[in-house]
Amino acid sequence: MKGVLKRGPPIENLSETSLLKSMSRQPFSYRVSLILAGLLAVLLPAIASAQQRVPATRTEVQLSFAPLVQRAAPAVVNVYTRRVEKVQRPPLFDDPFFRHFFGDQMPFGEPRERIAQSLGSGVIVEADGVIVTNNHVIEGATEIVVALADRREFEARVIAADPRVDLAVLRIDTRGESLPFLEFRDSDELQVGDLVVAIGNPFGVGQTVTQGIVSALGRTGIGDADAQSFIQTDAAINPGNSGGALVTMDGKLAGVNTAIYSRSGGSIGIGFAIPSNLVASTVSSALAGKGIKRPWLGANGEPVTSEIASGLGMARPDGVLIGEVYRGGPADRAGLRTGDVVLSVDGRNVSDPQALKFRISTRKLDETVSMDVLRRGQRIALHMLMVEAPETPPRDITQLSGNQPLAGATVANLSPALAVEIGLDTLERGVIVMNVAQGSTAYRLRVRPGDLVVKINNRDVADVRNLQGLLRGTDQWTVVLKRGKQLLSFSVRA
Repeated sequence: MKGVLKRGPPIENLSETSLLKSMSRQPFSYRVSLILAGLLAVLLPAIASAQQRVPATRTEVQLSFAPLVQRAAPAVVNVYTRRVEKVQRPPLFDDPFFRHFFGDQMPFGEPRERIAQSLGSGVIVEADGVIVTNNHVIEGATEIVVALADRREFEARVIAADPRVDLAVLRIDTRGESLPFLEFRDSDELQVGDLVVAIGNPFGVGQTVTQGIVSALGRTGIGDADAQSFIQTDAAINPGNSGGALVTMDGKLAGVNTAIYSRSGGSIGIGFAIPSNLVASTVSSALAGKGIKRPWLGANGEPVTSEIASGLGMARPDGVLIGEVYRGGPADRAGLRTGDVVLSVDGRNVSDPQALKFRISTRKLDETVSMDVLRRGQRIALHMLMVEAPETPPRDITQLSGNQPLAGATVANLSPALAVEIGLDTLERGVIVMNVAQGSTAYRLRVRPGDLVVKINNRDVADVRNLQGLLRGTDQWTVVLKRGKQLLSFSVRA
């Protein structure tokens, strides 16, 4: 019957050639219907999937960080400081040659004073007014004012500061009012690629929010901080952002913004933040009321290079090769030995000495940590009790005087505790120069704070009393100082 479609054989039983021949024998309408059915079978799932990806409501279209910022921004404050600075005259005018001609009537007069002001940011971390910021924001300040997001201002006092990690903890009197604050995020949970928001007061223009991602984790070798493991981010950070908040998408504090890498002074997308775990341990120690106390390792070491890894039979460079262990220190009591390679602390990898110090610094005193150690090709686990560095020997701080080359220098016995305090290797021993009076004999001989007095007239210096004895009873001296990794020597006659 004309116009009636005949059912052909099942398509799955036809070859490609037979299918084409079969279709060619069918009416045109049948062929069009078959093609349309095939196209719909392919397009319908794609259309359904696209509908699931396209925002269906106005709210979904207007995705925004505004709710996050509204929660976090009130906890970020501006920190204004004032300090008195002395404008020194050139050291040349303290030389005896000039004093011979000018006496006390020296050019430029006495050192003058000026008021210096600076601006940074801070983060409220406790509802009763505890604020954390960078140490370099408030260092040397005679007056600190904190301005809240609602423009109220409070005088702040420093509870404790730690230049070694560039953190300071402040407190303002809220008179019983609870302030908005940020909870700490576990910075060890961060991953490269996580979204973050930086909040601060760049260039003093007012509170500003920038957005980016976590670009890298565990960055070391940035600045002069002792225990380092910075978070790197491309969220714009500029001068004035120091001490501000790096916030995760759940509204918690991931880190405190502290530094940028820049050739011009402005942001180029490489900023660094102190991880929240180190910030939290700093705040906890400061609030305990005994200053900021941190555990110490009692050992030093170096990164494992490719050459060292090859010599130790390691598959790849990793960890910290221990070079020296302080006798009786926590590492020694835990069983750590020279030549061991520390691979991790509590399951967290360490790649260099600064990262190892960071892991130790984030722990609390009297805790026990587990270290994964490679010794002669075998992995072993060591357990170390967290204790603070000892004050042994006592400092015996003494200002030297008399007719001798170190007159005007203030010296002290170097203990592990003092070494930690001033940022030296805790395994260094001897007598350290703490201060040098301007214009004194030691100053003119270029003795500087931080120098270690190693020898006097080829005799080793053991402690302050020993040093005083070696300086007496002679009219000529050969002094050997250690400055950093260099030995400096000079000879003087009375």
